[in-house]
Amino acid sequence: MVLNTTSNVSTTAEELQGTHAIANFQMAFSQTLVCVLLYVNCAMIFTFFKKEAFRENTRYILFAHMLVVDTMQLALVDLAVVIVYCRIFPPDGVRILLSMLMFALSCHTPLTLTAMCLERYVAICMPLRHADISTVKAAWVSIGIVWVIGWVPTSIDLFIVIATKRPPIYTEGVYVFYEIMLRYPWQYILKSSICLFYFAVIVGIVAFTYIQIIRVARSASADKNITSKASNTITLHAFQLVLCIVVLICPLIEAEVKKIDAKSLSSVRYFDFIVFTLSPRCLSPLIYGLRDEKFSRVLKYYIICGLTKTVVPVAVDV
Repeated sequence: MVLNTTSNVSTTAEELQGTHAIANFQMAFSQTLVCVLLYVNCAMIFTFFKKEAFRENTRYILFAHMLVVDTMQLALVDLAVVIVYCRIFPPDGVRILLSMLMFALSCHTPLTLTAMCLERYVAICMPLRHADISTVKAAWVSIGIVWVIGWVPTSIDLFIVIATKRPPIYTEGVYVFYEIMLRYPWQYILKSSICLFYFAVIVGIVAFTYIQIIRVARSASADKNITSKASNTITLHAFQLVLCIVVLICPLIEAEVKKIDAKSLSSVRYFDFIVFTLSPRCLSPLIYGLRDEKFSRVLKYYIICGLTKTVVPVAVDV
């Protein structure tokens, strides 16, 4: 009997040691990726603000906004990951604020990508009116609309939290996850309905812009190089949108996983963080940092802190 007890304790200790080793590796790996992405994003934001030609172009204004949103969300989500790793349990107000910010910012990215697809549609399909429609003022108005629409779901949930006046939800073992805002089963249904509505509208807009650009590309008078780049950009945006939109339903998937197998929840959340939070942020440098020749030329200068020769002036085409 004593031998069995000792064996069980030894097995449990080995399992715990293995679990800690996996957690430490996952933490080190994710923090390395986050640091690299934050550095690249900050370098790209700095590049945007250093060149007036970028600041006066609608396409780059929307791109810079997406970079800022991605950087903010990445920093906040990483903060939540660190909080879980360090087993810190913030008070209600802090957890609710962080949860709202993270979810709202996750809505802003796909909405901004949709606006960028519409801008490419106007540039390719309506070239004569592009200068009148795609203005700096229009870009800032679009950003304002994105922020208003992005805050709708979280504002509804916050109103429900305040209106119901339920007892404090602070308990030991509760971290910074959006589930703390969802106190009733019907809130999950409402949140799912809003996310599905956003998904349907965004997919419809992206599909429309892609089809129209392809239609123009097939015409004899079209510039094949420009239309090909635009269609490829829309395709990459569409893939990026899919990854970003999945983030909106991840809390619902995780809630179901928790009901089925609570032990697997941490693994599922880590997978969601790597695939659906970090991966879409890797595509932004690819689309504009590498594929865009003008932006890439300036970015390469600043990303290595200006160690190369002096960067040449850049003129941005519409």
